[in-house]
Amino acid sequence: MSIPKEPVCKICRRERQKLFLKGQRCFTDKCSFERKPYLPGQRPKTRLIETEFYAQLREKQKAKRYYGVLERQFRNYYKKAVRRRGITGEILLQLLETRLDNVVYLMGFAMSRAQAKQLISHGHIMVDGEKVDIPSYQVKEGQEISVAPKSREILPVLEAKESGGSLTPPAWLEVNLEELKGKVLRLPTREEIKAPVDERMIVELYSK
Repeated sequence: MSIPKEPVCKICRRERQKLFLKGQRCFTDKCSFERKPYLPGQRPKTRLIETEFYAQLREKQKAKRYYGVLERQFRNYYKKAVRRRGITGEILLQLLETRLDNVVYLMGFAMSRAQAKQLISHGHIMVDGEKVDIPSYQVKEGQEISVAPKSREILPVLEAKESGGSLTPPAWLEVNLEELKGKVLRLPTREEIKAPVDERMIVELYSK
């Protein structure tokens, strides 16, 4: 499981964009990004010379951190996207968006993607009635995702359920939060993917 090497609030500040990595805290006044809207470090307000390569690198880093994947994982997703027919950047985001941990988060069964990873790794999530403990599992159209019956009373799941989910589920997912289950109706389109990244810049970076 990908574990951040620095406080996640610093990650948002470094990317100069709120990535909602801490769940409900990101929607409150306690959010560090709101209180310190500048780069972290000893000289946070020093002006940077932003080259084209720097901008492309930041988009790649932003995507990695948003979905919580490591460099090797991200590169493998890019290689898969290149091999498929269609627009490489959009396919890349579609692959990342349909990771099981991201789907669990979007369905509102967890307060953040990091918490979704933990729930899956500990065996609390089921796909089509079978336990799946791999956060990177790629969900497919028509599959049903649910919280295991014995796990529906654990604190993280109850908190997520009581909050009504951190966000409104996208149209490509069908969710029943009361019963803690949902279904993948279809694969997401680019317009339905809310990741704050420019995938074209990522493709340009890897194409060099």
